[in-house]
Amino acid sequence: MKKLFVPILAISLLISCNKSTKSNEDKALDAKFDKYKDGFVTSLWKINPGWASGVGYHKYDSILSIPDASEEKIQLEFVNAQLDSLKQYDIENLSDNNKTDFQMIKNQLEATIFSIKELKSSEWNPSEYNVCGSFAEILNGKYDSLEVRLRAFSAKLKNVPAYYEAAKKNIKNPTIEHTELAIAQNLGGSSVFDTDLTPVVQQSKLSDREKKELLDKAKVAKKAIVDYADWLKNTPNKTPRSFRLGADLYAKKFNFDIQSSYTADEIFKVANDHKKDLHDKMFVLADKLWTKYKGNEAKPTNKLELIKQVIDKISLQHTTPEKFQSEIEKQIPELTAYVKAKDLLYIDPSKPLVVRKEPAYMAGVAGASISAPGPYDKNANTYYNVGSLAGWTPENAESYLREYNDYILQILNIHEAVPGHYTQLVYSNQSPSIIKSILGNGAMVEGWAVYAEKMMLESGYKNSDEMWLMYYKWNLRATCNTILDISVHTKNMSKEAAIDLLTKEAFQQQAEADGKWRRVTLSQVQLCSYFTGYTEIYNLREELKKKEGDKFNLKQFHEKFLSFGSAPVKYIKELMISKE
Repeated sequence: MKKLFVPILAISLLISCNKSTKSNEDKALDAKFDKYKDGFVTSLWKINPGWASGVGYHKYDSILSIPDASEEKIQLEFVNAQLDSLKQYDIENLSDNNKTDFQMIKNQLEATIFSIKELKSSEWNPSEYNVCGSFAEILNGKYDSLEVRLRAFSAKLKNVPAYYEAAKKNIKNPTIEHTELAIAQNLGGSSVFDTDLTPVVQQSKLSDREKKELLDKAKVAKKAIVDYADWLKNTPNKTPRSFRLGADLYAKKFNFDIQSSYTADEIFKVANDHKKDLHDKMFVLADKLWTKYKGNEAKPTNKLELIKQVIDKISLQHTTPEKFQSEIEKQIPELTAYVKAKDLLYIDPSKPLVVRKEPAYMAGVAGASISAPGPYDKNANTYYNVGSLAGWTPENAESYLREYNDYILQILNIHEAVPGHYTQLVYSNQSPSIIKSILGNGAMVEGWAVYAEKMMLESGYKNSDEMWLMYYKWNLRATCNTILDISVHTKNMSKEAAIDLLTKEAFQQQAEADGKWRRVTLSQVQLCSYFTGYTEIYNLREELKKKEGDKFNLKQFHEKFLSFGSAPVKYIKELMISKE
């Protein structure tokens, strides 16, 4: 035994020594990669000043990049240099968190090449060119004194004419739909250069000379915007590009944007199966509620028609156009109190959420959205943007409000605010990895908001047959978003077939269906993010519940999941499921 003990001990010490050496090497590699990430982010902001401002890094607020050929060359040189730098890191020897950051950086770089060399939306999407939002953020921001912000605003103005001239040169065969959006959003947002700007400048402490110079430059900028809109209106477009992306480009964009464990074809099948399952569950509830809402009327033989009639009756319970925004404002503290009472996850009370009318430069795509501060501006307001119903016909307003009835309005607020987007993005900004914040994955962000809806109802929120029926209707929206987007962009689905899907199978009001058709013509892949992210998050939770059994804690799951920032769910899954 003594003879055996010595060599075994020696081997044991050797293994221990090797582990220690490897561990030290790994630590050194992680430290090197952390340093690389710092340099990557610094360089990223230098060549993308608008993006930097959007995440709260205001060092380059005064710079407006001109989208010309030299700018494209700078972007590609940066991307190729960074991809070369990544080759020096063996991903398998990085820490779990750095593995994720590595993958997210690599995806961002490769997506940029795809965007410039293959997608080429700068040629066919005129709405990509719009300076109004970036100037509005400077004007309305609270991150520095008014005078500092106005001086940045003034300096940034000088490149506006050149910016729009470059846009005109880039545009070759724009889609009709994106051209119309560009005109509406640029003209709508241009009020930032006179109506919004003038009173703020006058009340500032700038010198009279500075005030005059700023307002004069603003007039020139507004003229450039109006000229761009006029140019779009009047330039002949004999060969407009179709708004449909096509199967090849769509599959690639899906992989870059969603970063899912599913392909587009796979999630399309999952969504169709889920739609059938939802219909079955909705029929059981609607059949049960029939007498309550329809009395002794004969039941339709068609199951979808029966569901529709019950939903239509319940949907008559809704607010008014005048109270739409105030109703949303009223519900936010109620949701916060519920999450706290049920101990579902921690909500930081110091991070403000402000409900506001949707700014003009954002109008035309979605009726409700969240504008969250970036990781450099963590204490700034998060805005819940609510589309106004002012100027709508009574018929359109009624249709919209039936869609966002008393039940669904609550689910919308769960999605957009608590514990959906607002809550998740506060957590994201607190993530120790800035990469996971600035390169945030849309499918994780939207998927969390959709997951939050179901999780809240599972916990007992406003539990009733009506609430569950309306939740299933709402979940059908996320499900059909995926079916619609893939069908329209890769399978030539017609507008008529799309509207049928949304109104007859997803039970949406006509106004909502019309709005969704408009949205699918203006965006690609993004509509898949809701259902894809939700499916992956829900499956991850169920897998962990099965694995951990009685030890599973819902609050701990939520807080652990959110602690990884806005990383793709497939990478969060790797981090959360311990390796045996």
